[in-house]
Amino acid sequence: MGIIDTLKGLLTDSGFASLMADGGWQNLIMILIACVLLYLGIKKKFEPLLLVGIAFGCLLVNISWFANKAGIGNPDALFHQDLWDRFLDPKDAAYHSYGAILAKGGLLDILYIGVKAGIYPCLIFMGVGAMTDFGPLIARPTSLIMGAAAQLGVFLAFFGASQIGFTGPQSASIGIIGGADGPTAIFLTTKLAPELLGAIAVAAYSYMALIPMIQPPLMKALTTKKEREIVMKQAREVSKTEKILFPIIVTIFVVLLLPSTAPLIGCLMLGNLFRECGVTERLSDTAQNSLMNIVTIFLGTSVGATMIGFRFLALDTLKIVALGLIAFGFSTVGGLLVGKLMCWITKGKINPLIGSAGVSAVPMAARVSQDVGRKYNKNNYLLMHAMGPNVAGVIGSAIAAGFLLKVFGG
Repeated sequence: MGIIDTLKGLLTDSGFASLMADGGWQNLIMILIACVLLYLGIKKKFEPLLLVGIAFGCLLVNISWFANKAGIGNPDALFHQDLWDRFLDPKDAAYHSYGAILAKGGLLDILYIGVKAGIYPCLIFMGVGAMTDFGPLIARPTSLIMGAAAQLGVFLAFFGASQIGFTGPQSASIGIIGGADGPTAIFLTTKLAPELLGAIAVAAYSYMALIPMIQPPLMKALTTKKEREIVMKQAREVSKTEKILFPIIVTIFVVLLLPSTAPLIGCLMLGNLFRECGVTERLSDTAQNSLMNIVTIFLGTSVGATMIGFRFLALDTLKIVALGLIAFGFSTVGGLLVGKLMCWITKGKINPLIGSAGVSAVPMAARVSQDVGRKYNKNNYLLMHAMGPNVAGVIGSAIAAGFLLKVFGG
Protein backbone atom coordinates (compact mmCIF):
# COMPACT_ATOMS: atom_id res chain seq x y z
CA MET A 1 0.00 0.00 0.00
CA GLY A 2 1.41 3.34 -1.04
CA ILE A 3 1.46 6.50 0.96
CA ILE A 4 -1.47 7.89 -1.09
CA ASP A 5 -3.61 4.86 -0.27
CA THR A 6 -2.65 5.17 3.39
CA LEU A 7 -3.66 8.81 3.50
CA LYS A 8 -6.94 8.02 1.73
CA GLY A 9 -7.63 5.28 4.27
CA LEU A 10 -6.93 7.63 7.17
CA LEU A 11 -9.26 10.24 5.73
CA THR A 12 -11.98 7.66 5.05
CA ASP A 13 -11.78 6.31 8.59
CA SER A 14 -11.64 9.75 10.21
CA GLY A 15 -14.54 11.76 11.52
CA PHE A 16 -14.19 14.24 8.65
CA ALA A 17 -15.61 11.65 6.27
CA SER A 18 -18.77 11.47 8.38
CA LEU A 19 -19.44 15.19 8.62
CA MET A 20 -22.34 15.09 6.20
CA ALA A 21 -23.54 11.57 7.00
CA ASP A 22 -27.12 10.95 8.11
CA GLY A 23 -27.72 13.12 11.14
CA GLY A 24 -24.34 14.75 10.75
CA TRP A 25 -25.82 18.23 10.37
CA GLN A 26 -27.38 17.91 13.82
CA ASN A 27 -24.02 17.21 15.40
CA LEU A 28 -22.46 20.12 13.51
CA ILE A 29 -25.10 22.44 14.97
CA MET A 30 -24.44 21.04 18.45
CA ILE A 31 -20.73 21.73 18.02
CA LEU A 32 -21.60 25.34 17.20
CA ILE A 33 -23.92 25.49 20.23
CA ALA A 34 -21.12 24.12 22.40
CA CYS A 35 -18.82 26.87 21.16
CA VAL A 36 -21.47 29.50 21.95
CA LEU A 37 -21.87 28.08 25.47
CA LEU A 38 -18.10 28.15 25.91
CA TYR A 39 -18.12 31.81 24.87
CA LEU A 40 -20.90 32.59 27.36
CA GLY A 41 -19.13 30.73 30.14
CA ILE A 42 -15.62 32.12 29.51
CA LYS A 43 -16.23 35.60 28.12
CA LYS A 44 -19.57 36.50 29.72
CA LYS A 45 -18.98 34.44 32.90
CA PHE A 46 -22.41 32.76 32.79
CA GLU A 47 -22.09 30.17 35.59
CA PRO A 48 -18.60 29.32 34.24
CA LEU A 49 -17.74 26.62 36.77
CA LEU A 50 -20.42 24.35 35.34
CA LEU A 51 -21.24 25.82 31.94
CA VAL A 52 -17.68 25.43 30.63
CA GLY A 53 -17.71 21.74 31.58
CA ILE A 54 -21.19 21.20 30.13
CA ALA A 55 -20.22 22.92 26.88
CA PHE A 56 -17.00 20.95 26.51
CA GLY A 57 -18.79 17.67 27.25
CA CYS A 58 -21.27 18.57 24.50
CA LEU A 59 -18.37 19.37 22.15
CA LEU A 60 -16.62 16.07 22.89
CA VAL A 61 -19.64 13.83 22.46
CA ASN A 62 -20.75 15.39 19.17
CA ILE A 63 -17.25 15.27 17.68
CA SER A 64 -16.96 11.67 18.86
CA TRP A 65 -20.27 10.89 17.19
CA PHE A 66 -18.80 11.59 13.76
CA ALA A 67 -15.87 9.28 14.28
CA ASN A 68 -17.52 6.46 16.22
CA LYS A 69 -21.29 6.72 15.79
CA ALA A 70 -21.40 6.03 19.54
CA GLY A 71 -22.40 2.41 19.04
CA ILE A 72 -22.47 -0.17 21.84
CA GLY A 73 -19.92 -2.30 20.06
CA ASN A 74 -17.44 0.52 19.51
CA PRO A 75 -15.01 0.72 22.44
CA ASP A 76 -13.52 3.99 21.17
CA ALA A 77 -16.73 6.02 21.64
CA LEU A 78 -16.75 8.40 24.60
CA PHE A 79 -20.49 8.15 25.21
CA HIS A 80 -22.97 5.51 24.05
CA GLN A 81 -26.50 6.91 23.94
CA ASP A 82 -27.99 3.64 22.73
CA LEU A 83 -26.32 1.83 25.62
CA TRP A 84 -28.08 4.16 28.06
CA ASP A 85 -31.35 3.71 26.15
CA ARG A 86 -31.04 -0.02 26.73
CA PHE A 87 -30.10 0.61 30.36
CA LEU A 88 -33.36 2.55 30.84
CA ASP A 89 -35.48 -0.04 29.01
CA PRO A 90 -37.01 -2.32 31.67
CA LYS A 91 -37.44 -5.05 29.03
CA ASP A 92 -33.71 -5.20 28.28
CA ALA A 93 -32.52 -6.98 31.43
CA ALA A 94 -29.06 -7.71 30.00
CA TYR A 95 -28.13 -4.02 30.07
CA HIS A 96 -30.12 -2.90 33.11
CA SER A 97 -27.11 -2.62 35.41
CA TYR A 98 -24.12 -0.33 35.91
CA GLY A 99 -21.94 -3.37 35.30
CA ALA A 100 -22.93 -3.28 31.63
CA ILE A 101 -22.01 0.41 31.50
CA LEU A 102 -18.61 -0.24 33.06
CA ALA A 103 -17.94 -3.16 30.72
CA LYS A 104 -19.01 -1.58 27.44
CA GLY A 105 -19.08 2.18 28.10
CA GLY A 106 -16.60 4.89 27.28
CA LEU A 107 -15.07 7.54 29.54
CA LEU A 108 -18.13 9.80 29.61
CA ASP A 109 -20.45 6.83 30.14
CA ILE A 110 -18.52 5.93 33.28
CA LEU A 111 -18.54 9.52 34.54
CA TYR A 112 -22.27 9.74 33.82
CA ILE A 113 -22.94 6.93 36.29
CA GLY A 114 -22.34 9.49 39.04
CA VAL A 115 -25.10 11.66 37.58
CA LYS A 116 -27.54 8.83 36.97
CA ALA A 117 -27.01 7.43 40.46
CA GLY A 118 -27.53 10.88 41.99
CA ILE A 119 -24.04 11.00 43.50
CA TYR A 120 -22.72 14.26 42.02
CA PRO A 121 -25.73 16.50 42.81
CA CYS A 122 -25.75 15.28 46.41
CA LEU A 123 -22.02 15.93 46.84
CA ILE A 124 -22.52 19.40 45.35
CA PHE A 125 -25.20 19.96 48.00
CA MET A 126 -22.73 18.92 50.67
CA GLY A 127 -20.33 21.58 49.43
CA VAL A 128 -23.13 24.18 49.33
CA GLY A 129 -24.01 23.35 52.93
CA ALA A 130 -20.38 23.71 54.01
CA MET A 131 -20.13 27.11 52.30
CA THR A 132 -23.41 28.55 53.57
CA ASP A 133 -24.18 30.34 56.81
CA PHE A 134 -27.70 29.38 57.91
CA GLY A 135 -27.61 32.06 60.62
CA PRO A 136 -29.84 34.60 58.78
CA LEU A 137 -32.52 31.94 58.33
CA ILE A 138 -32.34 30.89 61.98
CA ALA A 139 -32.49 34.51 63.12
CA ARG A 140 -35.60 35.17 61.02
CA PRO A 141 -37.56 31.89 60.60
CA THR A 142 -40.27 33.69 58.64
CA SER A 143 -37.79 33.62 55.75
CA LEU A 144 -38.96 30.03 55.25
CA ILE A 145 -42.29 31.38 54.03
CA MET A 146 -40.60 33.42 51.31
CA GLY A 147 -38.47 30.42 50.33
CA ALA A 148 -41.61 28.29 50.08
CA ALA A 149 -43.47 30.93 48.06
CA ALA A 150 -40.55 31.09 45.62
CA GLN A 151 -41.36 27.52 44.56
CA LEU A 152 -44.54 28.85 42.88
CA GLY A 153 -42.94 28.68 39.45
CA VAL A 154 -42.06 25.00 39.92
CA PHE A 155 -45.69 23.95 40.11
CA LEU A 156 -47.01 26.43 37.54
CA ALA A 157 -44.43 25.21 35.01
CA PHE A 158 -45.31 21.62 35.91
CA PHE A 159 -48.97 22.19 35.11
CA GLY A 160 -48.05 24.12 31.97
CA ALA A 161 -45.78 21.36 30.70
CA SER A 162 -48.42 18.70 31.37
CA GLN A 163 -50.83 20.64 29.12
CA ILE A 164 -48.55 20.75 26.08
CA GLY A 165 -47.68 17.10 25.67
CA PHE A 166 -45.09 16.27 28.33
CA THR A 167 -45.61 13.29 30.61
CA GLY A 168 -45.96 13.67 34.37
CA PRO A 169 -42.31 12.80 35.13
CA GLN A 170 -41.10 15.08 32.32
CA SER A 171 -43.32 17.93 33.53
CA ALA A 172 -41.97 17.54 37.05
CA SER A 173 -38.40 17.71 35.76
CA ILE A 174 -39.16 20.84 33.72
CA GLY A 175 -40.95 22.51 36.61
CA ILE A 176 -38.02 22.16 38.99
CA ILE A 177 -36.08 24.65 36.84
CA GLY A 178 -38.16 27.27 38.64
CA GLY A 179 -36.31 26.49 41.86
CA ALA A 180 -33.14 27.97 40.30
CA ASP A 181 -31.16 25.09 41.73
CA GLY A 182 -28.98 23.33 39.16
CA PRO A 183 -27.97 20.27 41.22
CA THR A 184 -31.59 19.67 42.28
CA ALA A 185 -32.77 19.96 38.66
CA ILE A 186 -30.13 17.45 37.55
CA PHE A 187 -30.90 15.09 40.45
CA LEU A 188 -34.64 15.02 39.75
CA THR A 189 -34.29 14.83 35.96
CA THR A 190 -31.92 11.87 36.05
CA LYS A 191 -34.48 10.04 38.18
CA LEU A 192 -37.61 10.95 36.23
CA ALA A 193 -36.73 12.08 32.68
CA PRO A 194 -33.07 11.45 31.78
CA GLU A 195 -33.83 11.97 28.09
CA LEU A 196 -34.37 15.68 28.88
CA LEU A 197 -31.27 16.13 31.04
CA GLY A 198 -29.17 18.16 28.59
CA ALA A 199 -31.89 20.68 27.80
CA ILE A 200 -32.98 21.06 31.42
CA ALA A 201 -29.42 21.47 32.72
CA VAL A 202 -28.57 24.14 30.14
CA ALA A 203 -31.85 25.98 30.80
CA ALA A 204 -31.42 25.82 34.59
CA TYR A 205 -27.84 27.09 34.64
CA SER A 206 -28.46 29.69 31.94
CA TYR A 207 -31.30 31.26 33.89
CA MET A 208 -29.29 31.13 37.10
CA ALA A 209 -26.56 33.07 35.31
CA LEU A 210 -29.14 35.57 34.03
CA ILE A 211 -30.57 36.36 37.46
CA PRO A 212 -29.12 39.91 37.42
CA MET A 213 -31.04 40.52 34.17
CA ILE A 214 -34.28 38.63 34.87
CA GLN A 215 -35.08 39.58 38.45
CA PRO A 216 -34.61 43.40 38.67
CA PRO A 217 -37.44 44.26 36.21
CA LEU A 218 -39.82 42.02 38.18
CA MET A 219 -38.63 43.51 41.46
CA LYS A 220 -39.28 47.04 40.23
CA ALA A 221 -42.65 46.13 38.74
CA LEU A 222 -44.00 44.55 41.93
CA THR A 223 -42.63 46.90 44.59
CA THR A 224 -42.99 50.62 45.19
CA LYS A 225 -40.08 53.04 45.50
CA LYS A 226 -40.93 53.48 49.18
CA GLU A 227 -40.78 49.74 49.77
CA ARG A 228 -37.44 49.41 47.98
CA GLU A 229 -35.97 52.10 50.24
CA ILE A 230 -36.84 50.29 53.49
CA VAL A 231 -33.79 49.78 55.71
CA MET A 232 -34.00 46.58 57.75
CA LYS A 233 -32.68 46.34 61.26
CA GLN A 234 -29.88 43.93 62.04
CA ALA A 235 -31.21 40.50 62.95
CA ARG A 236 -30.48 38.98 66.32
CA GLU A 237 -27.22 37.17 66.90
CA VAL A 238 -27.51 33.41 66.49
CA SER A 239 -25.74 31.22 69.03
CA LYS A 240 -23.32 28.45 68.13
CA THR A 241 -25.63 25.89 69.71
CA GLU A 242 -28.49 26.98 67.45
CA LYS A 243 -26.30 26.66 64.37
CA ILE A 244 -25.28 23.13 65.37
CA LEU A 245 -28.80 21.99 66.22
CA PHE A 246 -30.41 23.47 63.10
CA PRO A 247 -29.08 21.00 60.49
CA ILE A 248 -29.79 18.07 62.80
CA ILE A 249 -33.38 19.14 63.51
CA VAL A 250 -34.10 19.99 59.85
CA THR A 251 -32.76 16.61 58.72
CA ILE A 252 -34.90 14.70 61.20
CA PHE A 253 -38.08 16.64 60.44
CA VAL A 254 -37.81 16.90 56.64
CA VAL A 255 -36.60 13.34 56.00
CA LEU A 256 -39.34 11.90 58.22
CA LEU A 257 -41.88 14.06 56.38
CA LEU A 258 -40.55 13.28 52.89
CA PRO A 259 -38.10 10.33 52.88
CA SER A 260 -37.33 10.94 49.18
CA THR A 261 -35.56 14.19 50.16
CA ALA A 262 -32.97 12.31 52.23
CA PRO A 263 -30.13 12.36 49.64
CA LEU A 264 -30.28 16.11 48.99
CA ILE A 265 -31.33 17.39 52.42
CA GLY A 266 -29.03 14.92 54.19
CA CYS A 267 -25.95 16.01 52.24
CA LEU A 268 -26.83 19.72 52.51
CA MET A 269 -27.21 19.52 56.27
CA LEU A 270 -24.16 17.29 56.74
CA GLY A 271 -22.03 19.85 54.92
CA ASN A 272 -23.44 22.62 57.13
CA LEU A 273 -22.83 20.57 60.26
CA PHE A 274 -19.19 20.14 59.20
CA ARG A 275 -19.04 23.94 58.98
CA GLU A 276 -20.67 24.75 62.29
CA CYS A 277 -19.75 22.01 64.76
CA GLY A 278 -16.21 23.35 65.27
CA VAL A 279 -14.40 20.00 65.28
CA THR A 280 -14.37 19.13 61.55
CA GLU A 281 -12.62 22.10 59.96
CA ARG A 282 -10.65 19.86 57.59
CA LEU A 283 -13.81 18.09 56.41
CA SER A 284 -15.60 21.39 55.93
CA ASP A 285 -12.67 22.75 53.93
CA THR A 286 -12.57 19.61 51.76
CA ALA A 287 -16.33 19.64 51.14
CA GLN A 288 -16.41 23.27 50.01
CA ASN A 289 -13.17 23.26 48.04
CA SER A 290 -11.43 20.09 46.79
CA LEU A 291 -14.46 17.79 46.70
CA MET A 292 -16.73 20.48 45.29
CA ASN A 293 -14.29 21.29 42.50
CA ILE A 294 -13.70 17.65 41.52
CA VAL A 295 -17.39 16.81 41.46
CA THR A 296 -18.18 19.97 39.49
CA ILE A 297 -15.79 18.85 36.74
CA PHE A 298 -17.34 15.38 36.53
CA LEU A 299 -20.90 16.68 36.76
CA GLY A 300 -20.56 19.35 34.07
CA THR A 301 -18.70 17.19 31.57
CA SER A 302 -20.98 14.16 31.91
CA VAL A 303 -24.18 16.24 31.72
CA GLY A 304 -22.84 17.87 28.54
CA ALA A 305 -22.36 14.40 27.08
CA THR A 306 -26.14 13.92 26.98
CA MET A 307 -26.47 16.83 24.51
CA ILE A 308 -26.28 14.68 21.38
CA GLY A 309 -27.61 16.32 18.22
CA PHE A 310 -30.59 14.11 17.44
CA ARG A 311 -31.80 14.34 21.05
CA PHE A 312 -31.16 18.00 21.81
CA LEU A 313 -32.31 19.56 18.52
CA ALA A 314 -36.02 18.98 18.97
CA LEU A 315 -39.11 21.10 19.49
CA ASP A 316 -39.27 19.85 23.07
CA THR A 317 -35.99 21.62 23.82
CA LEU A 318 -37.46 24.99 22.84
CA LYS A 319 -40.53 24.24 24.95
CA ILE A 320 -38.29 23.45 27.93
CA VAL A 321 -36.34 26.69 27.53
CA ALA A 322 -39.58 28.71 27.40
CA LEU A 323 -41.18 26.88 30.32
CA GLY A 324 -38.00 27.25 32.34
CA LEU A 325 -38.10 31.01 31.91
CA ILE A 326 -41.76 31.08 32.95
CA ALA A 327 -40.99 28.92 35.97
CA PHE A 328 -38.11 31.11 37.06
CA GLY A 329 -40.12 34.30 36.58
CA PHE A 330 -43.09 33.07 38.61
CA SER A 331 -40.82 31.79 41.38
CA THR A 332 -39.36 35.28 41.69
CA VAL A 333 -42.88 36.75 41.70
CA GLY A 334 -44.01 34.32 44.40
CA GLY A 335 -41.18 35.35 46.72
CA LEU A 336 -41.75 39.05 46.06
CA LEU A 337 -45.49 38.88 46.74
CA VAL A 338 -44.94 37.18 50.08
CA GLY A 339 -42.22 39.74 50.80
CA LYS A 340 -44.78 42.49 50.22
CA LEU A 341 -47.27 40.71 52.48
CA MET A 342 -44.70 40.47 55.27
CA CYS A 343 -43.80 44.11 54.75
CA TRP A 344 -47.45 45.01 55.31
CA ILE A 345 -47.84 42.69 58.33
CA THR A 346 -44.71 44.10 60.02
CA LYS A 347 -45.71 47.67 59.13
CA GLY A 348 -42.71 48.34 56.95
CA LYS A 349 -39.98 46.50 58.87
CA ILE A 350 -39.22 44.02 56.06
CA ASN A 351 -38.02 45.14 52.64
CA PRO A 352 -39.98 43.02 50.11
CA LEU A 353 -36.97 42.90 47.80
CA ILE A 354 -35.52 40.11 49.91
CA GLY A 355 -38.42 37.90 48.82
CA SER A 356 -36.90 37.60 45.35
CA ALA A 357 -33.95 35.82 46.96
CA GLY A 358 -36.28 32.96 47.83
CA VAL A 359 -35.12 31.21 44.67
CA SER A 360 -32.30 28.81 45.34
CA ALA A 361 -29.40 30.47 43.51
CA VAL A 362 -27.02 31.03 46.45
CA PRO A 363 -25.71 33.68 46.91
CA MET A 364 -26.39 35.40 43.57
CA ALA A 365 -30.09 36.04 44.20
CA ALA A 366 -29.28 37.61 47.59
CA ARG A 367 -26.71 39.85 45.92
CA VAL A 368 -29.29 41.02 43.39
CA SER A 369 -31.62 41.99 46.26
CA GLN A 370 -28.74 43.93 47.80
CA ASP A 371 -27.84 45.68 44.52
CA VAL A 372 -31.40 46.76 43.74
CA GLY A 373 -31.95 47.98 47.29
CA ARG A 374 -28.73 50.01 47.22
CA LYS A 375 -29.79 51.79 44.04
CA TYR A 376 -32.72 53.34 45.90
CA ASN A 377 -31.09 53.82 49.30
CA LYS A 378 -27.31 53.97 49.67
CA ASN A 379 -27.67 53.09 53.35
CA ASN A 380 -29.43 49.84 52.52
CA TYR A 381 -27.59 46.62 53.36
CA LEU A 382 -29.91 43.78 52.47
CA LEU A 383 -27.42 41.01 51.72
CA MET A 384 -27.52 39.18 55.05
CA HIS A 385 -31.28 39.69 55.35
CA ALA A 386 -31.74 38.25 51.84
CA MET A 387 -29.60 35.23 52.70
CA GLY A 388 -32.42 33.99 54.93
CA PRO A 389 -34.92 33.51 52.08
CA ASN A 390 -32.04 32.41 49.84
CA VAL A 391 -31.08 29.54 52.13
CA ALA A 392 -34.77 28.75 52.63
CA GLY A 393 -35.03 28.49 48.84
CA VAL A 394 -32.33 25.80 48.78
CA ILE A 395 -34.27 23.78 51.33
CA GLY A 396 -37.55 24.54 49.56
CA SER A 397 -36.33 23.38 46.14
CA ALA A 398 -35.02 20.13 47.65
CA ILE A 399 -38.38 19.53 49.34
CA ALA A 400 -40.23 20.31 46.10
CA ALA A 401 -37.98 17.85 44.24
CA GLY A 402 -38.57 15.23 46.93
CA PHE A 403 -42.31 15.69 46.67
CA LEU A 404 -42.29 15.36 42.88
CA LEU A 405 -40.01 12.33 43.08
CA LYS A 406 -42.38 10.72 45.58
CA VAL A 407 -45.37 11.35 43.31
CA PHE A 408 -43.80 10.35 39.97
CA GLY A 409 -40.85 8.18 40.94
CA GLY A 410 -42.91 5.11 41.72
